[in-house]
Amino acid sequence: MLLSIDLTFCNSTFAAHMHYLSAEHISKTYGVKPLFTNISFHISEGDKVALIARNGSGKSTLLKALAGKDTVDEGTIWIHKDVTVALFEQEPEFDEEATVLDNIFHYRHPVAEALRDYERIISGDKKDADELAAALAKLDELNAWDFEAKVHQILGKLNIHNLSQVVKTLSGGQRKRVALAQVLIDIGFEHKHVLLIMDEPTNHLDVTMVEWLENYLNHQNVTLLMVTHDRYFLEDVCDVIWELDNEQLHTYKGDYQNYLEKKAARIDSTLASIDKARNQYRKELEWMRKQPKARTTKSKSRQDNFYEVEARAKQRVVDTQLELQVKMTRLGGKVAELKKVYKSYGEKVLLKGFDYTFKRGERIGIIGKNGAGKSTFLHLLLGEEKADSGKINIGDTVVFGNFSQQGLDITEDVRIIEYVKNIAENFPLAKGGTISASQFLTLFLFPPDQQYTYISKLSGGEKKRLQLLSILFRNPNFLILDEPTNDLDLPTLSVLENFLSEYQGCLLVVSHDRYFMDRLVDHMFVFEGDGVVRDFPGNYTQYRIEEKTKERQKETPDVAAQPEKKTAQSAAPAVKKKLSYNEKREFEQIEKDMPKLEAEKLTITEKMTNPDIAYEEMQQLSNRITEVTNLLEEKEMRWLELSELME
Repeated sequence: MLLSIDLTFCNSTFAAHMHYLSAEHISKTYGVKPLFTNISFHISEGDKVALIARNGSGKSTLLKALAGKDTVDEGTIWIHKDVTVALFEQEPEFDEEATVLDNIFHYRHPVAEALRDYERIISGDKKDADELAAALAKLDELNAWDFEAKVHQILGKLNIHNLSQVVKTLSGGQRKRVALAQVLIDIGFEHKHVLLIMDEPTNHLDVTMVEWLENYLNHQNVTLLMVTHDRYFLEDVCDVIWELDNEQLHTYKGDYQNYLEKKAARIDSTLASIDKARNQYRKELEWMRKQPKARTTKSKSRQDNFYEVEARAKQRVVDTQLELQVKMTRLGGKVAELKKVYKSYGEKVLLKGFDYTFKRGERIGIIGKNGAGKSTFLHLLLGEEKADSGKINIGDTVVFGNFSQQGLDITEDVRIIEYVKNIAENFPLAKGGTISASQFLTLFLFPPDQQYTYISKLSGGEKKRLQLLSILFRNPNFLILDEPTNDLDLPTLSVLENFLSEYQGCLLVVSHDRYFMDRLVDHMFVFEGDGVVRDFPGNYTQYRIEEKTKERQKETPDVAAQPEKKTAQSAAPAVKKKLSYNEKREFEQIEKDMPKLEAEKLTITEKMTNPDIAYEEMQQLSNRITEVTNLLEEKEMRWLELSELME
């Protein structure tokens, strides 16, 4: 039976928790590969569900089918008629010739149109006072100021400032942030019942943005189905985990830790069941071989039972735990030494007298804002760039393994096994002996029946996994991993972390994945900007605790003064029904100040788009645009208060 989407749920489905979506016995095959077979599930109002599966097993296909952008081969999907489904995809679709503003406010709704007009006016070069007044009046009429404040929060937190930029000129990371802003803003337009489906929402977000999104989703009344590899994000946001494994869907209620415990128990149970089936299979096989070719009706049922038992007995349980004692090329006493290293691009200082001597077995994380010099530091260490001054000495025994964000380096399309065998036939083990290229591929979740697939047929995540595997198979003793978790699934991350936990060489990791960093690094290089690199003695969570403590200490003096200010402001409108002379002067001044602030905001935005801008100046501009935006919001709200008193 082909897919049907039923939008006519009867009123009886309304209960304490409204029934949003049901899938009954759905199946999907891609080419000859079954993705999921005869699976059923339900989503109710308030559910926050995480979907876990290997790359290439059908996660994105399932999400698209639920959103009506793909079909299933068999089964039925029902969606309640009052439910709006919003899909955030890994490869977002835009009107490429339109601006960021027009793409974000594309939704046909009076508030969306009013906000688009208002944002276009205040971000324009010349502002018509009558046009601005009309836009403000429209927002007031629609009671849209609370939503406008939420829009500004979303845009600000996702670092989206240049709304007039044409979408086709955006980088990959910018596109993801604009798509995320678009879907978060869309679901606010009078949708009482929204099912938000998100495919890897944290990719290309820095840690601050991820933490904000985590907090935002936790405080919104939203029903959520999400694919993510960020385990802290998953644990903090979701309360149900679905695992798509071996074409079947398994449900675990609770957080990520509970999922790990319950999955381990499920695997143990399955293994016991398989052992029992194997014993039964041997007996049934013996019986089958003794039977004559002509089958009686009585023996037919036993014959059918044999095939069921055979299927159970031949089950393979693939667990992602990996313990592999690697025999590495020995690291000598000298690993790498950097003395008084300076590096700048124009006025932008990235390293200022950096000193460090790497020791054997060190595990260091690297964090910092984009443009602070993290990637340049890695290029210097690898010898791909030269320092302006200072010395970089690399030990003779060092063999680098570099996992970059550039992807696989292949000149022609070959099969997976051929690609790996071109690197080496075998991989050496610490206790003697070797494992073959095929065995190593199996350990990294490429089973034998997939190893003869052409690389071009792999999904994006599978190509990333192969890239990672090919670097590890070269057996380096100094690993450099630049954002290794992007586009990798959770089973692969588990394999990688288990491998790296046993790794005896030096490890240098740049990552926005907090869980990955916490599990693997001992200390961190924090790139603070202007060439300053701090060596922090702990993992990422410990660093964030320290930073948040500092932020709270800075905010404490301001908090005490805040209530008086609010009391004075809120008391004024209650007493006065008409504008005083001073308030009239204030109103006139605000009307003069707002165009100046809008002009300054535009000037700053244009400067920030300059690719050659110095890092220090970029920081100053970023701080100033936040101040200007906040000032504008305050003055707009005050302008509205005073304009009401004039009537």
